[in-house]
Amino acid sequence: MALTKAQKKEIVAEYEAWFDKSQAVIMTQYRGLTMKDMDALRKKVREAGGEFHVLKNSLCKIALDNADLPLVEEHFEATTAAGVAFEDAPALAKAMTDFAKGVEFLKIKGGYLESQPVSAAEIVALAELPPLPVMRAQMLSTIMAPASQLARILAEPARQVASVLQAYADKDQDAAEAAAEPAGA
Repeated sequence: MALTKAQKKEIVAEYEAWFDKSQAVIMTQYRGLTMKDMDALRKKVREAGGEFHVLKNSLCKIALDNADLPLVEEHFEATTAAGVAFEDAPALAKAMTDFAKGVEFLKIKGGYLESQPVSAAEIVALAELPPLPVMRAQMLSTIMAPASQLARILAEPARQVASVLQAYADKDQDAAEAAAEPAGA
C-alpha cells in the first residue's frame, strides 16, 4: 500500500523529532531478522532507555536533510532500522552490539552521536564504555580523591600529637602504678 503525501510528511516529522531528541541514533541492517528476534531486540533497547524502529530510507534521508545532519550513504544501503538513544547512548550501543553478536542477521552500519556521523567501529567502541552510573562514580571518586588526601594530611599532625600525649599518659600511669605497689611484693 502506497503512502500518501500527508503520511510521508508525518513520518518525516517523526524521524526529525527522533534526531532532535536523541543522544545517538544507531543504524542497522535487519534483513533476515525474525519477528521474535525483532521483539527481543526492541525489549533490550527499551531497557537501555531507547527505541528501535524500522525506517524508510528515502524518508529518513529527507529527515536528515531537514535536521541539517550529514548524510552517510552507507547507512542507507539495503534495509534500515535504527536504535534511538534518548537517555544513555553507551547503554543503547552495548545492547545493540551484544544482540548483534548473537544474531547473524543484525548488522551495525554506523549512526549519529549527537549530530556527528559515526562508523560501526565507533559504535562498538561506544558500547565498551562503562554505564553512565559507573562513569559518574568514577568521576566523583577522581574529584574527591584530592580532598580526602588533603583531609588525611591535615589530620596527621594532630593524630601524631595525640599519640605522643597518649604515650606520656600511659607512661605516667605505669609509673604511678609501680610506685603504688608495695616494695616487698
